[in-house]
Amino acid sequence: MTGMARLAAAAVALALAGTNGATAGSLTVVAVQSAPALQETPGPELIRRWNDSALALYEASKVEAAMIFYLKSAAAGDRAALYNAASIRIRGETRQPRLARAVMMLEASAGLGFAPAQYSYAYLLDRGKIVHQNLPEANKWYARAAAQGHPDAAEALATDYYLGRGVPQDYAKAAQWYEVAADSGDVGAQYVLASMFETGLGVPVDLHRALQWYVEAARQGDVAAQFKSREISRLISDRASR
Repeated sequence: MTGMARLAAAAVALALAGTNGATAGSLTVVAVQSAPALQETPGPELIRRWNDSALALYEASKVEAAMIFYLKSAAAGDRAALYNAASIRIRGETRQPRLARAVMMLEASAGLGFAPAQYSYAYLLDRGKIVHQNLPEANKWYARAAAQGHPDAAEALATDYYLGRGVPQDYAKAAQWYEVAADSGDVGAQYVLASMFETGLGVPVDLHRALQWYVEAARQGDVAAQFKSREISRLISDRASR
């Protein structure tokens, strides 16, 4: 059994017994088809059925029943079930939130490479309301989720590089991660990235790319981007006519 598998097993063992804790947080339960089990039994097909049953019960507002199935899958090392069970507890949707154990399960899921868990665990470390704030550690987890294309993680990491928050200020890296978030349709990232191409902050000045991202943001209803797209379009036309 790997180190992360041991952590997952320990997290679930603690989650299945103990006392209640406080509640907080705003994580999201996700639907999954399957996730690799870390033990020979139960197999992936049974884990998938448990997860499907858990999701159906959760959507029917039968949270306690859903937790039974999520914890069964989590005990088998399923990273999505670890995340979902932790999320439900952190949000306080169950009668037995067991907050410390929920955070442990979330960290275990993150360690197993589940991007939503990596982002959520980073967010907890970033905000410091449930666990002690640790910005450098938060950015490490944001980076792992962002590398898998998680848009919220990419935007959070980009903003921290932009501000020098928990990492050395680096506009080039900020632009790199804003583009990941912008490609996924994040309107805030699209606007900031456009402004960076307009001014040459961390990237070469490129009015055409600035216009591209202002237009993308404008299409989503960003009023400032609508104004900027017209302004940059006129500027490009004026330069072309000279």
